[in-house]
This record gives sequence, structure tokens and C-alpha cells, in this order.
Amino acid sequence: MAYSKMVEKAQKPLKAKVSLLEGEDILTASQFNREQLSVIMNSAAYYEKALAKKKILRDMDGKIMAALFFEPSTRTRLSFETAMHRLGGSVVTVAESAKAQTSSTAKGESLHDSITAVDKYVDIIVVRSPIKGAAEIAANAAEHPVINAGDGAGQHPTQALLDIYTILKEKGTLNGLTIAVVGDLKYGRAPHSLVELLSLYDCNFIFISPKELVMPKDITEKLLSKGLKVEETDNLLKAAEKADVLYITRVQKERFSTAEEYERVKDSYVVDDSIVEKGKGGMLILHPLPRVNEIAVSVDKCPGAAYFRQAGNGVFIRMALLTLITGNLL
Repeated sequence: MAYSKMVEKAQKPLKAKVSLLEGEDILTASQFNREQLSVIMNSAAYYEKALAKKKILRDMDGKIMAALFFEPSTRTRLSFETAMHRLGGSVVTVAESAKAQTSSTAKGESLHDSITAVDKYVDIIVVRSPIKGAAEIAANAAEHPVINAGDGAGQHPTQALLDIYTILKEKGTLNGLTIAVVGDLKYGRAPHSLVELLSLYDCNFIFISPKELVMPKDITEKLLSKGLKVEETDNLLKAAEKADVLYITRVQKERFSTAEEYERVKDSYVVDDSIVEKGKGGMLILHPLPRVNEIAVSVDKCPGAAYFRQAGNGVFIRMALLTLITGNLL
């Protein structure tokens, strides 16, 4: 199986390779080249292998990470915190609920000022915000590396990296695949980031969405300019028949200005057993989670249903990023 081969063969990256990312902020998927991606994937596999062998890691010993989540999060926040703890480091956290804000931003302090202050306490900053472009503001305010954990409808680069890692483990390659992306393609930062990374490889794309939620034109035009094939449709079944990877996203209620607009499109597509049965043989099913109604629970038992394995891969990718950008991969 491609998964076990990739992890079993993983070796600690050479120092020269590690230096390709040292000191970098992680803000957008567009910042990476294929060589950097190779280093990240290999480093993640190295850490997965180390944890499987019960190794005690001290790469981030004595280092502190600030996890500043100004938008609700479960998997992303916990996987970053788990990654830091697995590496022997420490974490300080601001986690806002949807109904209550406890940080100084609730008092009117600017994000720039908040980050400038927090930067004095820690060695690395992870920030999530409902505001597109917030991570760039944070990076401009901080001297230490900043990682974008999601900025509104903008980018979610670490999600895209763990998605790439999952596809590599499950499929053994990124080239020659047909990737079908389903759901909220207008506001979805996860599909925006994933498509950006996959554009570095020889992939075909199928975008499935209601007309209100189509992929932004600038993204599709960029793919076409690279000579990649892009098909846009509203037919999920026909797309599944051709898809090597079916990437499902939820329709995000928090991105809509009115409840009526959300209600009109929220259940546009549901992946159930009939879609899986009629889909291409060996089809991999991914979802950045949380799931609402987009995938029937009965699909979970299908061999290609990898979304929970996908979530688990977030720890290894984030371990790799933390050590690579701080230069602490020992």
C-alpha cells in the first residue's frame, strides 16, 4: 500500500533541505514550490514514522507556540496544539467562542497591536481569523514566524498541505489524477488552497457547485493558464464517475450575509452510498470537516472514505511546519 511505503521510507531531511523553509511565514498555498512541498511531505512522514515507533521528540523543547483562534475551531486548533506538544514544546492559547470574545480584540484592540504584543512572549504564532487577509497583517506585525490557520474566505494553507499528504499516502502520486471538488467553492478557503497546491502537478479538475457558489473566476483562469483541464458542472454523479479524488466541502453558514441565501443552497449535494457505488473504482473521498449533511454516515465504512484519516494527518504536517520554519528539526 502506498501509505505504508511512503512513511516507512521516510528519512530525516538534510539540513540544506530544511533551510528552504527556515524563517518563512506560512500564509498562502501559492507561496510553495514543488521542492518545498517535497521537504514538507517527507518531514511529515518522518514524524509519523517516529510517533508510530513511540519515539520521544524534543525538537521544540523550550519553545512556545501561541495559538490565536479568533474564529471557532476544533481540529485545526487541537492538531496544532498536539503537534507542538508531541515535539516537546509548550502552547498558549486564545480560543474565541462564537458567542463570547475574551481577548483584547473584544475591547477594540487592533489585530496588529495584539500580534505585536504576543510576539514578545512566544517563538511562533498560529492565527485564525474570520477576516480575509488577517494572517498577512499578523505576519507584518510579528518578528517570529506566523502560520495562517484560516483567514475568512481567503486561504487555509495547512489544510491544503495535509490534504496533499493524504492523497500521496492513499494514492501514491499527485500526477495524472482527476480531482472533483464539491460544494462551497466560492467561499471555501480549503478548496481554494488545495487547488492552488495541486496546480503544481499534472491534475485534471472538476468543480461541482450550485451557480451561487462556483469557483472564483481568477482561480479557474489561473489553472487554465497553466494548461490544466477544468470542467465546471452541477452534476455530482457524472463527476464521481470520473473522479480519482472526491473532495467534499460543507456550505458554510458563517460566510453568508442572509439566512435565506444559506438555506437555499445548504443541501445542494449529498454523497451517499449510491454516489459511492456509481463512482469510479478506488475513488478517494475527502472532507476538511466538520461534516454537516454532505456525506451520509453510512459512507464512513467505505474503504475510500479517508476524511478521518485525513484529519489525523494534520498533526504530522503541522509538526513538520513548526520545526521547518523555526529551524528546529533536529
